[in-house]
Order: sequence, then C-alpha cells, then structure tokens
Amino acid sequence: MSLIELKNVNRVYRMGSEDVVALNDVSLEIEKGELLTVVGPSGSGKSTLLHLLGCLESPSSGDYIFEGVNVTAYSDDDLAFFRCRRIGFVFQSYNLLPQYTVLQNVMLPLIYAGTSLRERSRLALAALQLANITHRNPHRPAELSGGERQRVSIARALVNDPGIILADEPTGNLDQRVGKEIINLFKTLNREKGVTVVIVTHDTGVAQVAPRRIEILDGRIHRDVRQ
Repeated sequence: MSLIELKNVNRVYRMGSEDVVALNDVSLEIEKGELLTVVGPSGSGKSTLLHLLGCLESPSSGDYIFEGVNVTAYSDDDLAFFRCRRIGFVFQSYNLLPQYTVLQNVMLPLIYAGTSLRERSRLALAALQLANITHRNPHRPAELSGGERQRVSIARALVNDPGIILADEPTGNLDQRVGKEIINLFKTLNREKGVTVVIVTHDTGVAQVAPRRIEILDGRIHRDVRQ
C-alpha cells in the first residue's frame, strides 16, 4: 500500500467571473521512505500540489488517500489534527517564532498535539540532534544563520514523527554551499532514518538530487522520472 495516493485530483480557483485550473486530473503515488522532488516553473501548480499533499487545501474533485484512509472529506478540524500528527513542513522562510528559543520553536507542534511537558522536551531534543543543531538550543532565530534556522525548521518538522515531510523551496534563501548542506541533511534523514521527503523547487539543480523527480507543467504531471 502506498503512503499517499492522489486519484484524478483537480484544484480550481474562482477568480472573479473566471475559473482558474491550478491542478488538472493529477494522479500520483508516493511510497513510504521515498525521497522525491517536484519541479516546475512559476504558476505550474507545484505549490498547489504541495498544499494539497499537506492538507492545507482540499481538492475541488478527486481523492486524496493517506495510508489507506481517504482524507478528502475530512472537516477543517479533522484536517488540522491530521496535519499536526502526520505531516511535517519545512518552508523557504523558516516560519520560526522570533520570541521563542530554538528549543521552544521545535516544541510547538507537540504543544498543539497535547504532549506532556517532559515528553515535549525529550522529543524536541531528539529532533534537534537529528538536525545537528542542539548547540543552538538557547538561542533565538535572530541569532542564527540562515542554514541554522533551516535546520531548526527541519527539527520542528521531525518532532512529531510524521508520515511525510514536505519541503517548500527549502534552499531558496540560502547560498549554494549552505543549500547543499540542507539537501544533504534531507538525504541523510531519508537514507538512515527512512523519513519520507518531498522537496518542491524551481531549482533544476536541487531537482536532480533525488531518486525520483516529478515535473509539473500547466497543472499536470508532465513527467515522472526515476533517476
């Protein structure tokens, strides 16, 4: 059984008096433990696909099946609970809260999940160790480099032991050397810990790093390449 299966998914937005098709009859399977990239030009639909995979949006039609469960008909509250438990996000802009320390930022998803304080601390420290950033625990985001902030973001994505991590342009704000370090961290987590990772990017260089590459064009899967 696939970790994720999209069946004939469409996403249509109403813009004034017109319908804009962002995704057009997309079918896709992602296996547990895969590392893959999604690449396409601006406006191709790759961000919409990420939002659907992350349950930030629902399909206009079609089915989204996660670990055998069709989540398409979930209510907003059910989707929020599902996201918190099963999906980790890494963003280009890090999305760290500036008033909190590194450790507190990583603990946030556990607070939303109702995890006890002692367990929150243990799990957050373990996630920070996986991301190799424990030495910055007491610091706040403004005191960190871009690469360090992204490592904290990755630790936060890992802390709930999600079924999948979705990374949206994770190297977009980083220079080439640091970006390569972040991609190598994803590869290590995938190879050594079995973490399922989907990286959305417009960077063709980043797109080449994974064993599988999904190319999106005009809201459709143009190519599904295994490298």
